[in-house]
Amino acid sequence: MQAKKRYLILLSAGACLVLLFYLGGVQLPAASRSRHDRSRNGHRPEQPWPHFSDPLHLFLPWDQTDTEDYNLHISPRQKRDINTSVYKGKRCRMDSCFDFSLCRKNGFKVYVYPQQKGEKISESYQNILSTIEGSRFYTSDPGQACLFVLSLDTLDRDQLSPQYVHNLKTKVQNLPLWNDGRNHLIFNLYSGTWPDYTEDLGFDIGQAMLAKASISTENFRPNFDVSIPLFSKEHPRTGGERGYLKYNSIPPFRKYMLVFKGKRYLTGIGSDTRNALYHVHNAEDVVLLTTCKHGKDWQKHKDARCDKDNAEYDKYDYKEMLHNSTFCLVPRGRRLGSFRFLEALQAACVPVMLSNGWELPFSEIIDWNTAAVIGDERLLLQIPTTVRSIHQDKILSLRQQTQFLWEAYFSSVEKIVLTTLEIIQDRVLEHASRSSLMWNSHPGGLFIQRTNKTSFVCSLFQIIVLWNCDKPLPAKHRWPATSVPVIVIEGENKVMSSRFLPYEIIVTDAVLSLDEDTVLSTTEVDFAFTVWQSFPERIVGYPARSHFWDSNKERWGYTSKWTNDYSMVLTGAAIYHRYYHFLYTNYLPTSLKSMVDQLANCEDILMNFLVSAVTKLPPIKVTQKKQYKETMMGQSSRASRWADPDHFAQRQTCMNKFASWFGAMPLVHSQMRLDPVLFKDQVSILRKKYRDIERL
Repeated sequence: MQAKKRYLILLSAGACLVLLFYLGGVQLPAASRSRHDRSRNGHRPEQPWPHFSDPLHLFLPWDQTDTEDYNLHISPRQKRDINTSVYKGKRCRMDSCFDFSLCRKNGFKVYVYPQQKGEKISESYQNILSTIEGSRFYTSDPGQACLFVLSLDTLDRDQLSPQYVHNLKTKVQNLPLWNDGRNHLIFNLYSGTWPDYTEDLGFDIGQAMLAKASISTENFRPNFDVSIPLFSKEHPRTGGERGYLKYNSIPPFRKYMLVFKGKRYLTGIGSDTRNALYHVHNAEDVVLLTTCKHGKDWQKHKDARCDKDNAEYDKYDYKEMLHNSTFCLVPRGRRLGSFRFLEALQAACVPVMLSNGWELPFSEIIDWNTAAVIGDERLLLQIPTTVRSIHQDKILSLRQQTQFLWEAYFSSVEKIVLTTLEIIQDRVLEHASRSSLMWNSHPGGLFIQRTNKTSFVCSLFQIIVLWNCDKPLPAKHRWPATSVPVIVIEGENKVMSSRFLPYEIIVTDAVLSLDEDTVLSTTEVDFAFTVWQSFPERIVGYPARSHFWDSNKERWGYTSKWTNDYSMVLTGAAIYHRYYHFLYTNYLPTSLKSMVDQLANCEDILMNFLVSAVTKLPPIKVTQKKQYKETMMGQSSRASRWADPDHFAQRQTCMNKFASWFGAMPLVHSQMRLDPVLFKDQVSILRKKYRDIERL
């Protein structure tokens, strides 16, 4: 009898278990899936909170799951159609969807399709195209191109937007060079529309690469797509303001610990995190403000907290909060990206990211662990404790890196676009690609030379004469005898810019640049080189010039007067790093170099602009012998040139043309001159190392 009861109990338990499995009440644990590395350099931001192997599913509060906004009634077929249109080329990588052969003959050149008559184009997209057309990558010949960019505006693919371009699918397919998108790059800031905001662009991108804002890690194709930041139409095309970190104060704490001010979405995608911010807000050092007052029908969805939130929202000034907070919360909006991201970077307010699944901008090259805190939307309540636990030394380091990244890659549309192109070029020229250290350290990847020979100079190594004269070379017996090799290069084009070509025969780091009429003693050269060894990133030399703003003419002015400050050291008698030859030749646009060559003037000013743009520092003037100015003016070969008013007017024009291209005035004034120790001190001349300088 007992055995029969046990048998019946066991049979009933087994039947119940089978029934539970059948109805889905019990689920077997899924095998964990391995995660791919999303960056060539292995930089994936590490989560300071628990990391889950399964992809995050959107959390919907129980009382909102049946609302009108969430009940989208999308059929499985519609979902499949959306996924097909977005992810048809999801498996694309450089080795499968990019034709490297187009880049072998002419290098990395970018072709922009001619703008079609009658096609509207937004200001932001025009800025992108203008940047490409003004860059060193641009070619007007599609036969030379390695990469193709559409002139059709693809930035805003929200069907409710006035910037939305209709019939784009047909227009793209009719392009003669489309080739299913192969070797094409598509820029996009906004995709999808209310209510689901998918990443659908509304046309088949084929095998094209995406440079896209708010792209998810699920849809991002590593080492193929490029994640770019979301930027507003007011974002400057060139130049851009510098970061707001003026002083490295210790301790690095500000008035607020954590701030946010922005919209609160009452329903729909992106509403959960912002709706929960009030739980963390304390109105003291954690100030997280939201407002319901946006959109046409906000009152229709108004909840019990709206009036209170709106009133408190209006009490605070956003810029004051931004510039006086240590950390800035960057929660997702309707899409994964947010304008708050770039605003926080510029303000030296360390971004605290709350956007699960967002592939951060330029993640392939930037180590965001050094400039941001990567949070988890599911663990919002832990954020105040987490940021308070960060040591002040780490905070200072994070803040400094925000400023570097802002100025190097994000402060203008030009820098965003050029960084995108440089990333793709590194993939194409992988053997010469830049390392993670180069991208994440000053001066940044845009100014870094790909091949770098290093040979430290401690004395004169060789003399290189660039012969740009129309007269024939002197006979060998007329050249002076020297203890080092003399190499003569005959300029093929005989233009001014040829003096800054990256000649392979220059194997030392230091380059002493001299005009043909410059007279310097060996003591002066030796002292200038000693100074340069302490400041190898700057131009160190003798003849100084300055710039000023002419308020009457509303333009930049150039002066050669001896005043109490300077902003340029002319390359007619200066030492600088040979790396700047590479930048001058490969970074500056052809338009500026052509201007210099046509005028046969201003090459020294352009080099000063370039170096100051890279270093954000002034050049260094060293002790100048008394006769230097008179010597320069007294040489017959240049007397007429320096006295020529047209020559001076040309240099004024150059200043303004260069400032326009750089987007701002990069030159920095200085009142410092370096003299030898004991210079003119009342001690015996025999005790002085550079005694000859005082005797000149």
